[in-house]
Amino acid sequence: MTETALIGGARQPKAPRASSGRAWLLLLPAYALLLGVFVYPVLESVWRSVSDPTLGLDNYVWALSNENNVGVILRTFGNGLLATAICLALAYPYAYLMTIVGARARVALVVIALIPFWTSLMIRTFAWIVLLQDNGVVNTLLGAIGVGPLELLRTNTGVIIGLSQVLMPFMVLPLYAVMSGIDLRLVTAARSLGARPSVAFLKVFVPLSMPGVIAGSLLVFIQALGFYVTPALLGSPADSMLAQSIYAQVSGLLQWGRGGALGVILLVVTVLLLAVIGLIARVSGRRGINVKVL
Repeated sequence: MTETALIGGARQPKAPRASSGRAWLLLLPAYALLLGVFVYPVLESVWRSVSDPTLGLDNYVWALSNENNVGVILRTFGNGLLATAICLALAYPYAYLMTIVGARARVALVVIALIPFWTSLMIRTFAWIVLLQDNGVVNTLLGAIGVGPLELLRTNTGVIIGLSQVLMPFMVLPLYAVMSGIDLRLVTAARSLGARPSVAFLKVFVPLSMPGVIAGSLLVFIQALGFYVTPALLGSPADSMLAQSIYAQVSGLLQWGRGGALGVILLVVTVLLLAVIGLIARVSGRRGINVKVL
């Protein structure tokens, strides 16, 4: 007999389920692409890190015992965290504004957030070179208000500014996607129960927006770790990040083993951080919303 389901008070036949074999066939192209462009290069890098030039852990000893390498690793993760914090601080109110304005203003804000996607990364980075140079627009404005001029180009500060601007849309869009689904009447209800506006926002709206905060932070942080163009053009050799060091070892010095070791260290530390963040998100997700009546 044909399987049926009760829909709208009448029993309707269920659509036949696709066979599991056909489902796997549909997934084969995606798996093949993932295997070819991600799994194989990662495994190749891991193998070279322990086999080039000799079998052993010499490349990891070099990577972790060299003071310059340790500084590059710490700088890379520090820049990633700082860029993530700056993006979150600027993108959160922007995304919240997108949820409370009218339809026309919302469209304009979305277009502004998407404009960086329509411009080449190289062009945006060169634009920052023009803006941050010693006689650039930024230093001219800082000098007009008595703050500057400051040395922004060829410094880690310039790298952070460039990273934050480039990665800002990856924070705005996840935040807006989550915030647009939050019922603002919950905040109104909290205020009607006696909570002050700031308390209602912090205890009701902010916890509900945490999935967007976590998603945006992960996108920004992970991409910041692997940036090459922006640190290379806006920073100096003394402010290099891991991507530049890996490129120098592989392309400049032909040290595939050392470059692979640096890449594996970056991958392992990133995965560990993601695991910790996932654990924190799972624990915080079990907590309910607590509104104190003040």
